[in-house]
Amino acid sequence: MPPRVLAIAAHPDDIEFHMAGTLILLGRAGYELHYMNIANGSCGTTQYSRGEIIRIRRAEAQAAAASIGAIFHESLTDDLAIFYEPTLLARVAATVREVAPEIVLTHSPADYMEDHQNAARLAATAAFARGMPNYPTDPPRPPMAGDITVYHAQPYGNVDPLRQPVQPDFYVDIGDVIDAKQAMLAHHNSQQGWLDESQGLDSYLVTMRELDRELGRLSGRCQYAEGWRRRLHLGFCAPDADPLTAALHKWVRW
Repeated sequence: MPPRVLAIAAHPDDIEFHMAGTLILLGRAGYELHYMNIANGSCGTTQYSRGEIIRIRRAEAQAAAASIGAIFHESLTDDLAIFYEPTLLARVAATVREVAPEIVLTHSPADYMEDHQNAARLAATAAFARGMPNYPTDPPRPPMAGDITVYHAQPYGNVDPLRQPVQPDFYVDIGDVIDAKQAMLAHHNSQQGWLDESQGLDSYLVTMRELDRELGRLSGRCQYAEGWRRRLHLGFCAPDADPLTAALHKWVRW
């Protein structure tokens, strides 16, 4: 059975913006890919009704996941309803136990919006609780054995909510897969106008490449990059466990 990686993000298109290059490279390195957005994209529009945009964004996310051979996992709640609370945690934890990943990729613990920060907290605690027999998940899933190593992506703009720079532990050179990452993001075409209206992103595809180009410049060693920080091992894995850099050693830049 191949090793598994589970990407857990807040909204449809967050995986594509922040971590898809690394996810694609892990797939090429032999990992089974799993794709989950906690929220359903319900607020990402000024054009459609709630029900319409949820259906549209689910289909876009499914197409994006399928484009890289990733297994799609259903969203669990609405936008701006990602809270660090027991009911939602039990549902995220059920997915973690079902997948039994070696690697979890998720948001930065400090990012520009609360949905991202809470998604990171939920992903980390769900991984922490993976082997606790007395922790009930929803739906019920048996505890999983084995280590999980959690990696946090860079926050949007590489700064925390108080505008302070966030420096990655290491960079992944995604130059070989930047076009595949852009093609994956392009499936979310409902967001073209919305992101321009709401966040001033003139073209979300151009913006994504510019963000990755900026990380490449910060690395000093590649044209396009994604940045990562490895979470403290306590409760998750062995002190020296670092399966991401082991799998992607050809693309990792320190």
